[in-house]
Amino acid sequence: MSETSSVATVNTLDNYKPTSVGRALNGVEVKIFEPDPETEDGEICFRGRNIFMGYLDNEEKTKEAIDDEGWLHSGDIGRVDEEGFYYITGRKKELIITKGGENIAPVPIEDCIKEEVPIISNVMLVGDDKKYLTMLVTLRVKVDENQSPTDNLADSVVALLSQHNSQSTTVTEAKDDDIVKQLIQEGMERANERAISRAARIQKFTILPVEFSIEGNELTSTMKLKRSVTAKKYKEEIDKMYPESQ
Repeated sequence: MSETSSVATVNTLDNYKPTSVGRALNGVEVKIFEPDPETEDGEICFRGRNIFMGYLDNEEKTKEAIDDEGWLHSGDIGRVDEEGFYYITGRKKELIITKGGENIAPVPIEDCIKEEVPIISNVMLVGDDKKYLTMLVTLRVKVDENQSPTDNLADSVVALLSQHNSQSTTVTEAKDDDIVKQLIQEGMERANERAISRAARIQKFTILPVEFSIEGNELTSTMKLKRSVTAKKYKEEIDKMYPESQ
């Protein structure tokens, strides 16, 4: 963050852990603010001489960022392990709050799904103010000369599907393919076995007809998911997964 004079934590060549953002630099205090009692995830906050003085001519925004004790609130949700390595697990604004009041970080669950189901390229967890979680998924596809997603499945996906006796070669075919649905269902069930709570288990999914992209406005220029935009774009598909709310 520029507000931390760029660097606050770092992995070094002789002191690192894959997937972590490293340990705090000397002179930098780091804490997990209001950690969840089950996951120990909370907002990552910083304090030290490296923290900026505030936003120019914007006292209100400065007070939102830095609390009365001098802690800069990053907006990142994360945890720290027993050796002092920090891990980012999501963004505070991305937290899903279910109808039952459970706070759920979507990114770790989405990453778990992609790990369990290699034919999936993108996942968006849904469940804000809902009784249960669902997800929108896209399949891995080939891109054209302009790097835009096509309807043709990636060669690795076609090869994997053929091993399961599926003849699908396009998203159009795959989204209605029972074998594809079964592979996703089984992967979802495996991911649910690793869920931290019952509320963090996914109940339903929908395969979208096209891959997320910058062109489609689901992704930012840095390839981050635009959750609110995507939810609005696929509202009809989402609503079908919650028939009781109709």
